[in-house]
Amino acid sequence: MTRLAILLASAVALSACQSLSGPVTGARQIAPVLATADAVDPHSFARPLEARVTNVALDLAVDFAARQVAGSATLDIQRQASAREIVLDSKGYQVSRVVDADSNAPLAYNFGTGTEALGRPLSIALAPTTRRIRIDYRSAGDGSLQWLQPSQTAGKRQPYLFSQGQSIFNRSWIPTQDSPGIRQTWEARITVPEALTAVMSAPSASARPLAGPGTRTFTYRMAEPVAPYLIAIAVGDLKFQPLGARTGVWAEPVTLPAAARELEDTEKMVETAERLFGKYRWGRYDMIVLPPSFPFGGMENPTLTFLTPTFIAGDKSLTSLIAHELAHSWSGNLATNATWADFWLNEGTTTYAERRIVEEVYGPKVARQQVALGIDALESAIQDNGGPTGADTRLAIDLRGRHPDDGLTDIAYEKGSAFLRMVEANVGRQRFDTFLRGWFDRHAFQPVTSAMFLADLRRELVRGDAALEQRLQLDRWVYGTGIPTNTIAADPQAFAEVDAAVAAAARGTLPSAAWTGWTTDERLRFLTRLPRKQSPAQLDALERSFGLNETGNNEVLFAWLTLAVANRYQPAVPALERFLTAQGRRKFVRPLIKTLAEDRSWGRPIAVRVYRQARPLYHPLVTAELDKLGLN
Repeated sequence: MTRLAILLASAVALSACQSLSGPVTGARQIAPVLATADAVDPHSFARPLEARVTNVALDLAVDFAARQVAGSATLDIQRQASAREIVLDSKGYQVSRVVDADSNAPLAYNFGTGTEALGRPLSIALAPTTRRIRIDYRSAGDGSLQWLQPSQTAGKRQPYLFSQGQSIFNRSWIPTQDSPGIRQTWEARITVPEALTAVMSAPSASARPLAGPGTRTFTYRMAEPVAPYLIAIAVGDLKFQPLGARTGVWAEPVTLPAAARELEDTEKMVETAERLFGKYRWGRYDMIVLPPSFPFGGMENPTLTFLTPTFIAGDKSLTSLIAHELAHSWSGNLATNATWADFWLNEGTTTYAERRIVEEVYGPKVARQQVALGIDALESAIQDNGGPTGADTRLAIDLRGRHPDDGLTDIAYEKGSAFLRMVEANVGRQRFDTFLRGWFDRHAFQPVTSAMFLADLRRELVRGDAALEQRLQLDRWVYGTGIPTNTIAADPQAFAEVDAAVAAAARGTLPSAAWTGWTTDERLRFLTRLPRKQSPAQLDALERSFGLNETGNNEVLFAWLTLAVANRYQPAVPALERFLTAQGRRKFVRPLIKTLAEDRSWGRPIAVRVYRQARPLYHPLVTAELDKLGLN
C-alpha cells in the first residue's frame, strides 16, 4: 500500500471508529480500536470499525466427562448504524442458537471459510436495534483448554482444567473478537462439580460460591478492559494461601506449602515494581501453580498469574520468573501490543522491567548476570532466525500469513530488552524511568504499536535533539534486522569467575569446589558456555562432579540435557526420559524432542518412545507442533 493510500485509509477508519455507538460497560470508557495501518490485526476475522465487542458475559458449566464447557456468552457491542453484522473469531466451538439478548429474537449466523491456524469467522446478522447478543454454544475439544485426569495432577485425586489463551487460543472456547487490540471487560458464572474450585483472571464477584445439587457456581468480574487472550480459567482441587496484604497463591494441597515458600518475596516485588513503574492497578496480585503440563513458565493473566511448577527449586533461585510475570501488570496487561507483530512491546519491555525488579530485590550483581545470560540468548536467537540479516530478527515482525506464535522467540524478549537498556544508557536512568512510567500512564488499558512507542520516545526524550536521535538509532532497532552497533555489551565482570572456569574445563580441570557455591545463573553460564562438542569421558566427568542427572533445578537440568543429547550421551537418557514425561513446559520439551527426532539413528527411537508416553501430558499448543515430527 502506498503512503498516500495508508493515510487515506487511516483517516477513513478514524472517522468510522469515532462514530461507533452502543452501550459501554465496566469501570471506564472502552478503549477505541486503533485506526491506523499498523494496527490492523491479520490474525482476527473481526471488523471492529463496523461492530466490536465491548463486554463478554459467560455463563458456563464445566463437564469433565465430555471435556467441554457449555452454556452461553452474552456480548455487548458497539456498532456503526449501518452495520448489518458482527464478525467474531472461532476455532471449533459449536453454536446451537444466537439471539438478540434484549428481545430474544433469533439472529441468523454462519461460519465462513477459514484457515487451520486462525479457525473460521462467525458472522452474526444484526437487527437495526441490536446492541447485545447471546450465543448458546459448546467449546471445542481442545485448543486453549487442557483437560487432565487425576493421575496427571500433583495430588492424583481430582481432574483438572486450565486454559492458555495467548496468543489466539481463546477462540476455541469464548465466542468473541480474539484480537489484543479489541479490549473488553468481562464477567463469568462458572458451574463445576462440588468437590472442585474454579478460579479466573478477575476479582471474585461474590463472597462464596453458590451451592447447587452436586455443583458449585463461582462468579467473577473484570471491570477493566483487557485483551481477550487474558481471560483465563482453572478448575481443580485448589487451596489458597495468602503471602501478603494483596498477594497469595493457589495450588493443589500437595503443592501449596512448597509453592508458598518459593513465592514469599512476592509482596516485596509488588512494592518494588510500584516504586519503579507506578501504581499497581489490578487490586490483588495472586498466582496459581498449575500441574506440570502447563506449557509456559508463566502467563500474566491479570490478578491471577499462571505458573509452572518447574520454577520450584527450593531456594528461590528461579523466582525471576515471578518478577517477569508481575512486570506484565504494566507492560502487556496495562499497555498491550495492538497486534502480535509488536509482541516485543509486551515481552521486551517486561524483560527489561523484570531485571530492574531483580536488581532492587536481589542486588545489582544478580541483575547484571541475568542481563549477560539474556545477551547470550539473544545472540543464539539471531543465529536461529536467519542470522544478522534474517527478517525475523526485527522487533516489529511481519507475521502476515503465519501463526502469531512464530514471533514467540528470544528476539522479542532479549532484543526488546537490549533496546530499552540502550536508550536508558544514552539518556540516563532517571530520565528513562520518568519516560517509562509516563508510557504506562499515557497508555493505560490501551492497545499500542511500535510506531506509538517511537513517537513517545521522540516526543518525551529526544525532543528534537538531532545528535541524540542519531545515537539512538531508534528505527534501526525496531524495524532493522540483527543487533545494531550501539548495543550495550554485557558487564565483562558479571561472570568473570565462571568464564575462567569454562576455560579451565576446556583444559580438563573442573570447578568441583566452586560449583557448590555458585548460583543457578552461574551454573547455567558454565554449562551453556562449555564447548558444544564433548566426549563421553568429558561428560562422565561433568556428571560425576556435579550430579547433573539428579539435579532438582529444572533450568540446570535442561541445560545439561541439551548438552547430553547433542553428544548422544547414553547415561543421561534415563534422566532425559523422566524430565520429558514429568512436565510439559514448551521451552524444555520442544527443543529436546526436536533434537532427538532429527538424529535418525540414535535420538529418534528415544523421541518416539518418550513422545508416545508423554503426549497425553502435553498441552495442545505443544502437541500441535510436535505432532508434525511424525513421532506418534
